[in-house]
Amino acid sequence: RHPRWGGAPSTPRVDAVTPPAVPAPPRTASLGRRFAAWAVDWVLCLLIVFGLLPYDVVVEPGVEPPLLLGVPESSWALMGVFAALNIVLVGFTGSTVGHRLLGLQVWPVRPGSFLLQVVVRTALLCLFLPAVVTRSDGRGWHDSLAGTRIVRL
Repeated sequence: RHPRWGGAPSTPRVDAVTPPAVPAPPRTASLGRRFAAWAVDWVLCLLIVFGLLPYDVVVEPGVEPPLLLGVPESSWALMGVFAALNIVLVGFTGSTVGHRLLGLQVWPVRPGSFLLQVVVRTALLCLFLPAVVTRSDGRGWHDSLAGTRIVRL
């Protein structure tokens, strides 16, 4: 009621204001989930190399495939396609096809050029060993050295 008409002044009701919930930071992705994303990306690269590029999956018995530094050229092509897809997709979207399918994304943890961090991360990822060796926080060595972190969204 209004005080002019004989009622008590109305006071606005004050509720306890709860601060907005702060979202928890995303968790570091597990090794199994990261490996599954890598496998999806690797199969995609296999399809590109052997489906679109002029390499045969099987050569004739007794015929040696073309070699470069003692390694079949198709293996170099496969690694090149894998590296190129990682640099382009992670550099511009934060995730590869495998990452997207499994709900993962690469985040920077150090200031600096993210694209440069992605190039370093990809070069180390192509060595494979740093990716399977993890630190106590669950990050692979390649992520740690590149200043990145792969998280589960």
